[in-house]
Amino acid sequence: MPAPALWAARGLLLIAMIFLLQFAQSLLLPLVVAVILTFVLSEPVRRLRRLGIPEMVGAGLVVAALLGVVGLAGSALAGPAADWWQRAPSNLRQLVETFDRVRAELPLLAPPRKNPRSATPPPDPVKEKLASEGFALTRTVMTQVVTFAISAAATVILLYFLLASEHWLLSRTVEAIPRRRTRGIVLAGVRRAQREIGTFLATMSLINLGVGAATGVVMMSLGLPNPGLWAAMAGVMNFVPYLGPLIVLVLLLLAGVLTFGSFGMMVAPAAAFLLINVIEANFVTPMILGRRLSLSPLSVFLSVMVWGWLWGIAGALIAVPLLLGLRAVCRYWRRLKLLCVYLEGDRNEAPSLKSLLRAKRRSAGARGT
Repeated sequence: MPAPALWAARGLLLIAMIFLLQFAQSLLLPLVVAVILTFVLSEPVRRLRRLGIPEMVGAGLVVAALLGVVGLAGSALAGPAADWWQRAPSNLRQLVETFDRVRAELPLLAPPRKNPRSATPPPDPVKEKLASEGFALTRTVMTQVVTFAISAAATVILLYFLLASEHWLLSRTVEAIPRRRTRGIVLAGVRRAQREIGTFLATMSLINLGVGAATGVVMMSLGLPNPGLWAAMAGVMNFVPYLGPLIVLVLLLLAGVLTFGSFGMMVAPAAAFLLINVIEANFVTPMILGRRLSLSPLSVFLSVMVWGWLWGIAGALIAVPLLLGLRAVCRYWRRLKLLCVYLEGDRNEAPSLKSLLRAKRRSAGARGT
């Protein structure tokens, strides 16, 4: 096959795979999340197996412990979430009133004036649009809740079976590879991906726990309602680089506008969270993670954009672990060495283009002589 035709076929295959990933989200997302959690939780199961506990029992204990932690966190947040849900109508009315005041100052968005000769006011297209979008949003939220419950149940079941059969699956996969060198490469790549993803998620969980605790304490000191809920949101959304903290920042600014009356207090929650995020992103995380787990900021942002576009918030949450797994594979596959260079987070100064061209000419001259 000619080279242009080959590249065209590869491009079409890539486009088809992207649309397949988007179309099969409900099937692939629980599987991918379960595999990532298996990478993180397989080490406790292996340690229990060394103590004489069968893998089926060890996997059940690990999954039960995970569900227990999630259940405790959910029960602690149930009260603040219910309080927020009860206050949602009044907050929405206050937001609409604030929006009306802002619209009155803008000629293009100003509501239509009432005709004194008419008894009924003219319809407001903006409010009608907001009302229709509100019903659509409610329907979408209910659908997403049901979908999330089904996906969560499927993820838990898949996680248990993958943890219980992780050693068997890996040994059978390595056994099916004929060449001994390839066996070693595959096993080393899988183990490295497990270590890096597990270390990254465990470290980021501790860091985000600190971010959430600091956010909750600051919001409580400022008098913002439901500080525990804001703490949980800040900790979870901090797993999404760049976009997650930005979403929390906007929501805190909106909450400040709805809660306080003065301009300084309106922006105080968002400004405090911005300061916490700047300290975490520029000092705490680089110092703890170090260079070994660092990734290129451009590759991280592109991964979050792509997976967020494909699978929404869940895709953005797993974007960085997937990038770490891809880098672990690239380090052991010669054909992907160039891609690994772009994924690395090494910030050392790159050589100048002139020096690279001189080196190329010298090597060409040496071969000529």
